[in-house]
Amino acid sequence: MTSLRGDSSSREALREPFREPLLWLQLLGLAAWPLEALGLLLLLAGGDPGPFPLVERLFCWGLGALLPAVLFWRLPPDLWSLLLLQVPLRGRRERQLRLSALQASLGLRLVAAAGTLPLLALVWWADRQGGIAWSLSPLAVTPRLGVLLVCAPLLALMLWQWQQLVQAIWLLTRPTDLLEATAPLNLDQAQGQRLNLGLPLLLLPALTSPAPAKQPAPRAQQLETPPVPAPTPAPDQPDPNARSAAPSSPTPEPPSVPALGLAEAAPEAEPSPSSAQLSESDRAPKTSPSAPIAVPGDGAAAVPLAIDDQQPPEDGQGSDLNQQA
Repeated sequence: MTSLRGDSSSREALREPFREPLLWLQLLGLAAWPLEALGLLLLLAGGDPGPFPLVERLFCWGLGALLPAVLFWRLPPDLWSLLLLQVPLRGRRERQLRLSALQASLGLRLVAAAGTLPLLALVWWADRQGGIAWSLSPLAVTPRLGVLLVCAPLLALMLWQWQQLVQAIWLLTRPTDLLEATAPLNLDQAQGQRLNLGLPLLLLPALTSPAPAKQPAPRAQQLETPPVPAPTPAPDQPDPNARSAAPSSPTPEPPSVPALGLAEAAPEAEPSPSSAQLSESDRAPKTSPSAPIAVPGDGAAAVPLAIDDQQPPEDGQGSDLNQQA
């Protein structure tokens, strides 16, 4: 865990100087070098070389590269200057003043001053190859001295860009711990110990890192649906779930009327039977319990027969018998 924290802190330390946009703009000077080398070739192709071309080349290099290198050693180019524009002194942030204090490093100054050597080789090569671009040179009829004097500012500009490029690369790799341990320059030191060129009109905000994106929720949580709450029944409405869940109760039977009451109420409700109905009931045949009758045979079996207890004789048959007798 300790090693991981140390690695993360070192990475954050390297990102601290990245917040200054002018350090990134200084890196664009490297892209302008090929165009400036082509311009130097066209300028040196204008004038005819004299009897001492070696001295002329050294004079051009000393005037345009060596003298500016001495000046830049004493007054390093300001980091917050783009030669034509610069950040005003009173508008500089504390981080910018701390980075300006780191320009006093000896190693940085030596590497920045070493840029004069590539410029000497460039002047030597452009002066020897100038004949192939003579027809395209804007200084075709200009004396040799004038050509050398015009080439000197171009060499100084290339040295300025070299110094700013080296300083920007070196400061972008400084950790935050070193930056915080360095005391910032005050306004007087920033004005007297740095070469501030340009109009104080450049104000750029610091770069900010984007906010970390929120991690999406796990897929299991995305697919899980929240439970739907059961609807709460209104106070005046019964709960349908409670009705279905409750056991069915038997239907209550109506209260039974006492037998005495029914007996007393029966004579009042039912009319008394008439004489006609009683005569019909008397006339209906009445059967008595069956008695077995033996049948003659080997195995006598009893056959039940129904015998009427009272069988009144018919009126017609009775009168006939009386007459015959």
